[in-house]
Amino acid sequence: MNRIEFDVVVVGAGPAGITAAYLLAKEGLKVALIERGEFPGAKNVMGGQFYSYPMRDIIPEFWEAAPLERAVSEKQLWLLSRESKIGFSYKNPQFGAPPYNAFTVLRAKFDRWYAEKARQAGVVIIPETLVTGIIKKGTQVIGVKTGRENGEIYADVVVAADGVNSLLSKYAGLHGEIESRNVALAVKEIIELPQGVIEDRFQLEKGQGVTIEFMGEFLKGMVGTGFIYTNKTTLSVGIGCLLSDWVDNGVSPYDLIEDLKSHPVVRPLLQKGTVKEYLAHLIPEGGYRSLPPLYTDGMLVTGDAAMLVNGLHQEGSNLAIMSGKFAAETILEARKAGDYSARTLGAYKKKLDESFVIKDLKKYSNAMPLLENNRHFFSTYPRLLSDAADEFIRVDGVPKKKKQRMILKGIFKRRGIIGIIKDALSAWRIVK
Repeated sequence: MNRIEFDVVVVGAGPAGITAAYLLAKEGLKVALIERGEFPGAKNVMGGQFYSYPMRDIIPEFWEAAPLERAVSEKQLWLLSRESKIGFSYKNPQFGAPPYNAFTVLRAKFDRWYAEKARQAGVVIIPETLVTGIIKKGTQVIGVKTGRENGEIYADVVVAADGVNSLLSKYAGLHGEIESRNVALAVKEIIELPQGVIEDRFQLEKGQGVTIEFMGEFLKGMVGTGFIYTNKTTLSVGIGCLLSDWVDNGVSPYDLIEDLKSHPVVRPLLQKGTVKEYLAHLIPEGGYRSLPPLYTDGMLVTGDAAMLVNGLHQEGSNLAIMSGKFAAETILEARKAGDYSARTLGAYKKKLDESFVIKDLKKYSNAMPLLENNRHFFSTYPRLLSDAADEFIRVDGVPKKKKQRMILKGIFKRRGIIGIIKDALSAWRIVK
């Protein structure tokens, strides 16, 4: 029986895997892209914000053909108490024009389009296929096993792009089970509304969009965020919290997203909308401290499988694309040298280290442990700020000087001067 052979096998048709496959095929390599879903994108989920860098370097002016939703021209952060909000916003109309900063996307559409570009470049896409193991010769990974009959596929290099808690990395012995505190469970609904209603309700120019991130008491003390992203004729509405918190608190994701949707300041944005889909997905949240080994003899690890997500800035797909790009560059270098050992493939990690990807993750390496140990950032401060704003804005005959004293008294009563100083130092450690 003839052996199935490729130069490179990529497992997982998300942004990282498609990028690596596309770039390698363009250089003439024989590449297989294996996807467990019915088609690329069928099982891929994210909040829905897609930064155009570095995609625009891979396919220049990709926005002219890609199935994008809206160009994000405004970003908002809302701190929610039980009945009110304090909001922060940055809007720049230039973000709604080429080369754009970010788009909202629906991954089922975008990944399918991107994979088709890879197919046109020569990539062999193998859908509905589960990888069940790796093939080794000594310490060298030389292929993968699949659930198909006679399903062994051989290659000089295997690229693991199979998502968080990567099975391929486990098969290669690069890591064991991922700790639940290092991943988030995100749930989201796709809510349908007419295009004009979305633009009127969110005060948007045609084609432009807004993202709203939520923190506050609705999270019930868990570490996480909520969000609304505007699409063409739908809204992506969801919540993501540490998996360990969902388990420890016994909170239902469905109940929590309903709490957010029914909040007095959120509910008007969603009224008369129709829920079309309900989705759930695990997202890496451990940051720099949770990075697994990213290479071994004959294999590289990319994207979510490499835990490459910057949760504070809501960056994931762009980091995945960068990792796919660096993986392709490294494989081409290894091919030229005729050496696919870990010594040569280690150049991949060096490329990541020298880029903004690892530099940013390293910068925020203290963020998750500090947030886990300072959960009042998600509840106490939204309430304190709401109470302070309510007192200061309300006109009730009380002199403003007295109101200021009342506000300070309320803040110190809830946190105390020592607590506030500690919180300020903690916040500084996160962003310094």
